[in-house]
Amino acid sequence: MVAEVTAIFGPVPPGVLVDATLGGGGHTRALLDAHPHLSVVGLDQDGDAIEASSPLVERYGPRITLRQVRFDQLRSVVGELGYTTVVGVLFDLGVSSPQLDRAERGFTFRDAGPLDMRMDRRSGPTAAEVVNAYDVDELAEVLRVYGDERFAGRIARAIVAARPLTTTAELAEVVRDAIPAATRRRGGHPARRTFQALRIEVNRELEILADTLDDAIELLEPDGRIAVLAYHSGEDRIVKDRLRRAETGGCTCPPGLPCSCGAVPRLRLLRRGALKPSPDEVLANPRAESARLRAGVKLPEPEGEVAA
Repeated sequence: MVAEVTAIFGPVPPGVLVDATLGGGGHTRALLDAHPHLSVVGLDQDGDAIEASSPLVERYGPRITLRQVRFDQLRSVVGELGYTTVVGVLFDLGVSSPQLDRAERGFTFRDAGPLDMRMDRRSGPTAAEVVNAYDVDELAEVLRVYGDERFAGRIARAIVAARPLTTTAELAEVVRDAIPAATRRRGGHPARRTFQALRIEVNRELEILADTLDDAIELLEPDGRIAVLAYHSGEDRIVKDRLRRAETGGCTCPPGLPCSCGAVPRLRLLRRGALKPSPDEVLANPRAESARLRAGVKLPEPEGEVAA
């Protein structure tokens, strides 16, 4: 949804936009080409993404700055660079195509590779540690909450029985065999939800998302914009909740009644509901099918209130 994202940030004032999930740099490249009034701070915890995006520095010079950090460090990076506000923040959540396409990263169930799944390979537990150390109940909870996996218990018990597991191929086979044959014949690869859940657990993706979205909204200057691409129902629920909370200012008054709790709206949503990719884009890039784009524009500070 590069065209849609680029259009969202066209009306923002001149200034700095944070691409909090740089990935392959596609969105950043399109934004810098389309909007000469913007510069970009690109963040990614994956060192491979930072290295792959290094040609952007040569092409755009001082208009782009790259940092290898997880997106929950957004506020501190912006401050270290000397900015107090930004005009835009973009999140493209989940795993990137380059990560999926490299079997040695361990994100894909389609090719044999190590059970890694870390976006930042400098630290943190690997998927192998989760698969081989969590007990049955812990594994089932991860699969149920982060993968919406209806057979979470069966899969967790099968994983524990098959330990130790060291490769993605081994894990995919165990998951496939644990799911009833009738279910295996529909709905895509049977290990897809398990791999998604383990990736989210390893990288703490949902754990850090809500607070980071709040930080991003707070950093926006008036008329600045936030845009978030989510691919998983759990991600999208969090995004919807935080944008809605900013839109209402956290109002606790009964629906339909005038606000009397003193809530101050901070954001105006650009549309009701999420924007989905066009059929043409899904046809050209099937991985985009589950994308949901939500966006909002920062409201002016109330009269007499000073921004933090």
